[in-house]
Amino acid sequence: MKYALDIHTHTIASGHAYSTLMENAKAASAKGIKVLGTTEHGITMPNSPHIWYFNNFKVLPREMYGVTMLYGVEANISDYDGNLDMDLDTLKKLDVVIGSIHPHPGVYKVGTKEENTRAFINAIKQGQIDVIGHLGNPEISVEFEEVVKCAYENNVLIEINNSSFTTSRVGSKNNCTEIALLCKKYGAKLVINSDAHFCTKIGEFTEAIEMLESIEFPEELIINKTPEDLLKMLKKKGKLNDLDLVD
Repeated sequence: MKYALDIHTHTIASGHAYSTLMENAKAASAKGIKVLGTTEHGITMPNSPHIWYFNNFKVLPREMYGVTMLYGVEANISDYDGNLDMDLDTLKKLDVVIGSIHPHPGVYKVGTKEENTRAFINAIKQGQIDVIGHLGNPEISVEFEEVVKCAYENNVLIEINNSSFTTSRVGSKNNCTEIALLCKKYGAKLVINSDAHFCTKIGEFTEAIEMLESIEFPEELIINKTPEDLLKMLKKKGKLNDLDLVD
């Protein structure tokens, strides 16, 4: 199935990506993507945008090249208490918040399986995260079942990150398969994202889809199937107040 939703992408503003916002939107349109999220890295990532960048999204159009644009952040989970590297006032203004762990100096210190699991769970329970990003990273030991259950109970999506299979976190497939099986077990919804750092990668989900098909993952649990479902979910959280959705 071809999916028309990709909400984890980066532009040159993240410092280590290579396309502009307009280039990404144009590429998304050409590939049939209907809803595109641009989610630059949070402020503790080296060369990430200044906090003012995230607070100025109001100047950007809600639609580009026929694509509904969502403006958010891939916030860094900073510690075992689940704190994010973005202030609460800023987070409340954003369309979508992805919470990820990046094991880099000054961003997150990888701990034990218990500590890393606690970091994800505490971040979820703080109530600002909409998506848990690339949970299957083999560099970070996590008790996946606890995190999936917590995400399900708190209406947070689990991401299957296609980039993890190809370039960014090679070796993630086994972990991602286990995570997907747990989502299937508990009825937790997931979102497939490209994590594109160059415009040609937007909407590229081939490896993630192949893995999900191999375990007969239920399509009704993949929120990409109907992009409107994601928008409605965010609306219920008090976001996207400027978008009129069809019930």
